[in-house]
Amino acid sequence: MKLRWLAGYGPAFVSGVTILAFWELYVRSGQISAEVLPTPIAIVRALIDHWDVISVHTLQTLLETVLGMAAATVFGLLLAITLEISRWSRRAIYPVLVISQTIPIIALAPLLLLWFGIDLGPKVFVVALYCFFPIAVACADGLADAEPELINLLRSMRASRWQILWLVRLPGAMPSFFSGLRIAATYGVTGAIFGEYVGAYQGLGIYMQLSFNSHAIVLVFAAILVTAVLSLLLFGLVSLIERIALPWYHGSAIRRL
Repeated sequence: MKLRWLAGYGPAFVSGVTILAFWELYVRSGQISAEVLPTPIAIVRALIDHWDVISVHTLQTLLETVLGMAAATVFGLLLAITLEISRWSRRAIYPVLVISQTIPIIALAPLLLLWFGIDLGPKVFVVALYCFFPIAVACADGLADAEPELINLLRSMRASRWQILWLVRLPGAMPSFFSGLRIAATYGVTGAIFGEYVGAYQGLGIYMQLSFNSHAIVLVFAAILVTAVLSLLLFGLVSLIERIALPWYHGSAIRRL
């Protein structure tokens, strides 16, 4: 178990430590001002010293991310099922879904805040926009890639389209669905941060902006660190749920945990 962990994560751990050590030494050597680029140790200290404030903003960002991901998951699944049960819908909606991703959310977010204010709703909507596409597309592709042998078997037994969807297509699409959900987990925090950066009362995004305006660059980096940790935790949580929910795909979930 330990050897497998070292083989999987050892190189990444060594690379991370090397980068942090180089960063620390580079700043301490005086090549750049610590006020412009704080050292990793200074960032961690600032995070600890200001955690009482940062934690409040972190909870707000986490709330927006979870709500946005939940909304994107529900509507993404519903759209994927609609695309699967109706060929006309797939031909009509799928291209529009892809084209919609050419609209820059960075330009849309300020308009949403202008129309609906800077309360919770617009930020949740921005997160949902970030997360919706990978979830919907991954699930739609998973539903379409169901094993034809099983489908033909159920059709020979006069199973309805809904029975085939429930018994074959949905279970078979779950690995693809969780792959899209993992991608969405990393997008979600970014979406929340951006929505807050445009306008908010609380959240890591507005905290970064206020810290930058106050020339407290070390606090900006502290908020960035929390953002990265949040993304990793959500990514890991989705992976954990997948391993537990799909033991037939990943092998024994208990053994892997």
